Amino acid sequence: MRRPLRLGVVLAATLVASVAGAAERLALVERATGEKVVPISTAADALGDQLVFSNPLYDADNRAVVGASRGACVRIEVGRWWDCHFTLELKGGALMVAGDYPDEGDAEFAIIGGTGHYAAAHGTLAVHARDAAHSAYDFKVALR
Repeated sequence: MRRPLRLGVVLAATLVASVAGAAERLALVERATGEKVVPISTAADALGDQLVFSNPLYDADNRAVVGASRGACVRIEVGRWWDCHFTLELKGGALMVAGDYPDEGDAEFAIIGGTGHYAAAHGTLAVHARDAAHSAYDFKVALR
């Protein structure tokens, strides 16, 4: 009778170890070279404006291209917030990202899925502007 219990404990420990080992962290740099605001009116900033982008992603040292960041944001509060949905294309797969982006300060997005190596990925993407001009951003990916 004890044998199945031991086997169950070993299988449960193995499953926990493999799930815990699935956590992954990535450090990337996005260079904001391919962005365009598409206005819906003549106002300088209006509810519903769109920001579309396709930017290269670099390694943590900002030297080698490792992928791309592509997506769109919609202005949801003038002068304060954008609602964004985008994809981080990386070697071996992609991460799907969503969340609100403030005009000022850092942002944290939800990673809501992925493909390839990142299939069924969940976690967070922390974004920090590297300079006042917002010409590049530090991306910190934390997968669970």
